[in-house]
Amino acid sequence: MQITRQADYALRALIFLSRLEKNEIAPTSLIAEDQKIPLSFLAKIISQLSLAGLIHTSRGARGGVSLAKPTNEISILDVVEAIDGPIFLNECTKSSSSCPFLDSCPLLEVWREARTDLVDKLSSTTFSHHNTTPVHTK
Repeated sequence: MQITRQADYALRALIFLSRLEKNEIAPTSLIAEDQKIPLSFLAKIISQLSLAGLIHTSRGARGGVSLAKPTNEISILDVVEAIDGPIFLNECTKSSSSCPFLDSCPLLEVWREARTDLVDKLSSTTFSHHNTTPVHTK
């Protein structure tokens, strides 16, 4: 299992933005250069993060990108799901009704618990102000 490259780039962009001073705006070109993200790819990511309410964008000569919320209110899960959608380890954690072995599967609980553990970890890990790495908060 692996998150998409797009989600990885989105996380890198949020790490960059979490290092900025409050109300500071960064040009997307600077984010792309600093985080080694292709600029054309970053434009799509910025759009998705903005639609998810995680960042603000502004156009023009003084335009750029800033966080829409405090860093302690943005989790890794928020970013990954904004890009990749909800996290499911396999089809039975998404919709157990699609599995013909639902009543007898010895792995169903393992998959459900693993998904829950992963979602809990990602949702409780936020981007703390001025840190270079996300911070586990719970």
